[in-house]
Amino acid sequence: MSEIHKFLFEGLPVRGVLVRLGGAWTEILRRRAANSATGSYPLPVQNMLGEMVAAATLMQSNIKFNGSLILQVLGDGPVKLAVVEVQADFGLRATATVTGDVPLEASLSQMINVNNQGKCAITLDPQTRFPGQQPYQGVVPLVGDAREKLEKFSDVLEHYMLQSEQLDTTLVLAADDKVATGLLIQRLPLEGVGNLAGSRVSLAHEDEIGSNEHYKRIALLASTLKREELLTLDADTILRRLFWEEKLLRFAPLAGDSAPHFSCTCSRERVSRMILGLGADEAQSIISERGEIEVGCDFCGAHYRFDPIDVARLFRVPGDLPPSSETVQ
Repeated sequence: MSEIHKFLFEGLPVRGVLVRLGGAWTEILRRRAANSATGSYPLPVQNMLGEMVAAATLMQSNIKFNGSLILQVLGDGPVKLAVVEVQADFGLRATATVTGDVPLEASLSQMINVNNQGKCAITLDPQTRFPGQQPYQGVVPLVGDAREKLEKFSDVLEHYMLQSEQLDTTLVLAADDKVATGLLIQRLPLEGVGNLAGSRVSLAHEDEIGSNEHYKRIALLASTLKREELLTLDADTILRRLFWEEKLLRFAPLAGDSAPHFSCTCSRERVSRMILGLGADEAQSIISERGEIEVGCDFCGAHYRFDPIDVARLFRVPGDLPPSSETVQ
């Protein structure tokens, strides 16, 4: 079961979100394992990607953004790219590109930040854009203020939120092959909306960074949560153990039909547009070499095949999609 629990600390400028992703996460792993070209993720990559999935879901639930939130890590190690996309309805997908050997005990920097060239990017892509509107994106390196390598993905995002969004944030993340889960504690912006959604932060708000005693106390309690507790305990038990002396205002959890779920936005139409973008000469060159154009989706494992007749139809009538061509899951 996947679920999201949101809560406020009554009378205090602090909010929280707890996410547990069961079926949504295991479906991502199942599809990856079924991919004969790649096989399952190495264990350190699996756990890192699971933490990213939990973190992206936490952030999407926190900002109520009508569009997709895309969390990416671009690396200079054996993991070249890891991507998580969470839609407004909490449909989510994730993938990672692994090009080298990943030792069983590999750290975060050994996977994605060997030479301090790794980066973390968060993109907000609105579902409906105004003319000329571009997605909002923030990018930070995978190092701290002293250029030290960050070895926990939660530290990467806490640093991102503080440096790019001016928001005090505490994250506890964990994942295994059954669940991806996380707890977010955040000081409420004085203006009532977060800079992650594009708002400006006042000087008064900046003055509160790192100094609010209520937030610091609650963040300290949250940081005592152990990985095994986060992976194995239910939401009610976790919140009761951590914050039994605090007065929580809890909202109805997102579960069942409204819960996070695996969903891929790939389609034959999108692949057709990609082939059109290659141009007729390049598409024909691929057809001549391979006899067809086959595109596989890294997220869901679907394969889209275009034979010479399909490709000819695309370029004869731009935008006209070939009927009854094959898509293989």
